[in-house]
Amino acid sequence: MAKRERVMRMSVEQPLWRALTGYRVLTMLYAIGLFVAAHDDFARPWVAVAYFSVLAVWTLATLPKVSGAANCTKRFLAADLTIALTGILLTRAADAAERISDGGPTLPSIWTAGAVLAFAIKGGWRWAAVASLLVGVANVVQRGAFSRDTVHNVLLVCIASIAIGYVVEVARASERTLARALEIEAATRERERLARDIHDSVLQVLAMVQRRGTAIGGEAAELGRLAGEQEVALRSLVAGGLVPASRVCEDAAQGALVRVVDEPDDTAAATEPRDLCTLLMPYAGSLVTLSEPGAPVPLAGHAARELAAAVGAALDNVRRHAGTDARAWILVEDEPDAVIVTVRDDGPGIPEGRLAQAEGEGRLGVAQSIRGRLRDIGGTAELISVPGQGTEVELRVPKGARGKAETRT
Repeated sequence: MAKRERVMRMSVEQPLWRALTGYRVLTMLYAIGLFVAAHDDFARPWVAVAYFSVLAVWTLATLPKVSGAANCTKRFLAADLTIALTGILLTRAADAAERISDGGPTLPSIWTAGAVLAFAIKGGWRWAAVASLLVGVANVVQRGAFSRDTVHNVLLVCIASIAIGYVVEVARASERTLARALEIEAATRERERLARDIHDSVLQVLAMVQRRGTAIGGEAAELGRLAGEQEVALRSLVAGGLVPASRVCEDAAQGALVRVVDEPDDTAAATEPRDLCTLLMPYAGSLVTLSEPGAPVPLAGHAARELAAAVGAALDNVRRHAGTDARAWILVEDEPDAVIVTVRDDGPGIPEGRLAQAEGEGRLGVAQSIRGRLRDIGGTAELISVPGQGTEVELRVPKGARGKAETRT
């Protein structure tokens, strides 16, 4: 059985959830330790005991909730932050006024940061900013006034949580982008495997049908010709692949989220580079040989489409005037300053003066479909034909050619 690659789902934020789980337990023990060490100084220690009982049960019972983003729901985050805010506000009821004015810790102490960090990991920096703001307001109310220590602690929690939230968002976008790249790589490997299978089976069968049909003759020869055309078309498809769909990013923050869109025929689409070889690939067949540089030949979108259409018009002339059995060759040359496409056939050639006569009779296939297209995009078309030796059409388009569709601004 052939082995196939499968992209496994990753989670770069999972270590953050595990760290948050340990942080909540440790900071709960720390807050309880602070109370035990100074319980004699509390005005109403029973309030603190009741709160810490709730805090301990809540922290231990909700450990599964902070094990991952799926379990950490909005309802849990709201309840968790409520317990933190309640503990901050209950400090005035439990602790002595002197300790509060001297900058003593709140009941939950640094456990509160764990609730804010849960917002940051779950929802990013915006959620973290909202949670930090609520914690800051609760601290100011608990202190009864602004103080340097209060502002310092609130800003520290706010900046740290927002920074972590932003890092989480970037990590998620990077994870999606990496997963998308791995999916593309896996799909490419799968296509290569299928290409090998096709080459070992389908293409060989089509080639055999072509040879046997040609040898037998008659109706079998027509079947062999069709098999030959399908072999060339399938080989071109396997070698070049399908034309990729146009994609745009749905959200710049979501790296790999894309959607397929139609390409508008406007200035942006006209100037967007297109691979000329991809546009010429459909013309290849059993009677038409396409020779290309082996690398993409980029041209402005409008220029590439017009040049490909001119090649199609030249091939139409070959079939019309040289016969359906005539062979043709397309040669693509990527020069430093221009792209040159040569279409040559083995037909009887064009008698001298025949083109001028056809133009006078109103048949403008060469004049408009070929030369006119090239002229509109700033290129040239030269036709060389010797009776009995076939016809050669050389189409030259300068790099950076601009067509009519591009100059309408």
